[in-house]
Amino acid sequence: MESNAEMSFWDHLEELRWMLFRVLIGLVFFMILSFIFMPYLFDTIVMAPCNKDFFLYQLMNRIGSFTHVIPDFLHKPFQVEIINIKLASQLFIHMSLSFWTALFITFPYLVYEIWKFICPALYKNEKNGIRWTFLFGTIMFFLGSSIGYFIVFPLTLRFLYTYELSSLITNQLALDSYMNNFLMLIFMLGIVFELPLLSMLFSKLGFLKRSFFGKYRRHAITAILVIAAIITPSSDPFTLMIVFIPIYILWELSALLVKKEEKEI
Repeated sequence: MESNAEMSFWDHLEELRWMLFRVLIGLVFFMILSFIFMPYLFDTIVMAPCNKDFFLYQLMNRIGSFTHVIPDFLHKPFQVEIINIKLASQLFIHMSLSFWTALFITFPYLVYEIWKFICPALYKNEKNGIRWTFLFGTIMFFLGSSIGYFIVFPLTLRFLYTYELSSLITNQLALDSYMNNFLMLIFMLGIVFELPLLSMLFSKLGFLKRSFFGKYRRHAITAILVIAAIITPSSDPFTLMIVFIPIYILWELSALLVKKEEKEI
């Protein structure tokens, strides 16, 4: 392979074009595959948190039989009724969800293509560190998305859907509203879990020092509490802590992954 020093601007542009082409082919392939299987995926995965037998609800009920720390809204009757009020919503959601599913599946391949593109520009000692950084970032993205799907979204859904301003109001959830919150929370948690990766990259570029985390720890705790309250608008501390603790652990993990200043060594 031609080294980075020998490649001209147009060679880089050509390599970038082919990289984007390969990623696009993979994305389109999985979009078609996702579109075919989406009715099954939608019923068994996307709609699963609407079921009172969802594993998180069963787990909370079991914990609730031994302790009283489980919030009250998890004990309320729960049966979500999804309705569609727009003529083309089901078709558009079928298509958009196929795209997001394909993007989720091809995310590791996208990271690999980015790595392969920048690899020639790196020295040998830099390649090992950056390779593990990309791998770590991929794992953290899927971990964050999993927490969003299995914990954050179901708790948010159950709290908001069972919240009652008046007994005269019957809750019916619009399909568009359900999908917007579903995708936002899952992908948002995936992005939030990239905090350690960003910290590592900024550290390698010299923009971030470990002393920053110690200096602004109290500010970070306040900000994380606000973020957790926005993600899970529940009034009980139990639900708030479920979101707060993982994000705070990410903050501390980021501090550990950032290089120390010379005076700290």
